[in-house]
Amino acid sequence: MRITKLHGLAVLVTAGITGAIWKTDLYETSLMFPWRRDVLVLTPWLAPIVWEGTFNRDILNAQYLQKKAVTGVVTFAVEKYVQFIEGFMSSANTYFLAGHPVNFYLFTDNPEKISHIQMAPENHLFIIPVQNDPRWQDISRSRMDIISCYIQSQFQHEVDYLYSLDINVQLLAHIGVEIIDALVATISSWQVTPQHENKGSEAHPEAQSAIPEGQGDFYYTASFYGGSVPEVYKLTRACSAGLREDTENGIEAPWHHESHLNRYLLQHRPTRLLSPEYYWDPRLSSSTIQVKRMCPVHQHSQRQRM
Repeated sequence: MRITKLHGLAVLVTAGITGAIWKTDLYETSLMFPWRRDVLVLTPWLAPIVWEGTFNRDILNAQYLQKKAVTGVVTFAVEKYVQFIEGFMSSANTYFLAGHPVNFYLFTDNPEKISHIQMAPENHLFIIPVQNDPRWQDISRSRMDIISCYIQSQFQHEVDYLYSLDINVQLLAHIGVEIIDALVATISSWQVTPQHENKGSEAHPEAQSAIPEGQGDFYYTASFYGGSVPEVYKLTRACSAGLREDTENGIEAPWHHESHLNRYLLQHRPTRLLSPEYYWDPRLSSSTIQVKRMCPVHQHSQRQRM
């Protein structure tokens, strides 16, 4: 899989661009300010890449308020991941779309272990029991199916936009309405570092998640993605079907639902990309990262995946 490098590419898109204007389903037109010249701020298919210094939050907030939209957040806390609930909810209450209504949908196999969580006045927490799976790979695989089912039965009636976040993360800075668009993906933090690993490879060319040699744009993390409810439904439904077919054929993608997410986003390119600032691995370093908005919580110096 060919991965587009971010360093040194800003000149390709910033030359002649003093204000990039595009249409989205959030607002008719939005003015972005490409003050950054050290990073790529626009994809080859003209989708914006959001970095610190490339947007005016006051303008975006005013436009978002006119829509009177509600955003949903889906997260899973199964088995040992229950320990991350308090830290996640505390930081998300503070930094995720602060001042705007957010519904948090927390799926857990231990609802009785969750103590009272103080929510911001505009936010609501819904605890949804979910069955545990014996292997974390099976938990990872079932997430897409669970999300798509609940979109159809519940979420589509309650929220306008929906985002999936890992529970073992801490929000460290404001994540605002600059993330809102039809189909949103987050560029993996390893992609802007010289020591990155090649996650684009697929051991099974016949797998539903396989990306043909020489194709691919960016590598996206499954720890933070979303968009409008109809678009997220199509994404999760397609990934769920691919995961199910691979399982029937005895195939397990190397990065599980993240592999299928990347295959889907190659065929249905996102309308907005979030830079690695929005999910940054603190064990890495890069001069392009001015703000670390969200980071995974590591324990015992190893990343716990779900």
